[in-house]
Amino acid sequence: MTRSHILQDFDFGISQIREEVLTMAGKARHNLERAMQSLMERNTDMANAVIADDAEVDELERRIDVLGMEVLVRFHPLASDLRLVISSMKIATSLERISDHATSIAKRARKINQSAEIPEATLIEPIYTLADQLLQDAIKAYSERDSQLGAGLHQRDKELDRMHKEAMAKIGERIEEQASRYDDYVNLIFVVRSLERVGDLSVNIGEDAVFMGEARDIRYGADREVEKS
Repeated sequence: MTRSHILQDFDFGISQIREEVLTMAGKARHNLERAMQSLMERNTDMANAVIADDAEVDELERRIDVLGMEVLVRFHPLASDLRLVISSMKIATSLERISDHATSIAKRARKINQSAEIPEATLIEPIYTLADQLLQDAIKAYSERDSQLGAGLHQRDKELDRMHKEAMAKIGERIEEQASRYDDYVNLIFVVRSLERVGDLSVNIGEDAVFMGEARDIRYGADREVEKS
């Protein structure tokens, strides 16, 4: 009787952690989407909303940490359950950082929106599109336990790195040509950097999904099996 009760609590705890991570992922991605809209549509009210809503993502990270520690301390999970708890807590940290980058983009957009429209902002759209695709697939790799999808993100991120370098070079040229708009172009550079970091963090989430599903550590080009028992 007691054993059944404990097992039920454990299953609920594991399920709750997973649900909170997916909720947090949805909010972080939504913040990033609105941050980019605030820049492309010159919508300062939307930028302010993103900045305000970042606190919700921070709170979800704290809740996931508490839930994860409670499961670890109370139930001492092993093997795949242990990897799920550890990976979920690490993914929550990556999601919190992604939301921070969304907030940074919103703050930059708010500054850019105070000046005349800047045509080079369109350079950022394809970078955002790819970064968002990587983030969506990273979340899917975790949600569906798709290790193959998670492992493939690193290679795809190389294209984002290429686009990032190309955009930085073009914006750098514009700074030299129009020094009067130096501040606007610098803000654009920070937006591009944030999107590149979103790609990196999505790769991290994919790596954690691989560890969770297959007990393989693929960070830093490694591919070693972790003890499963």
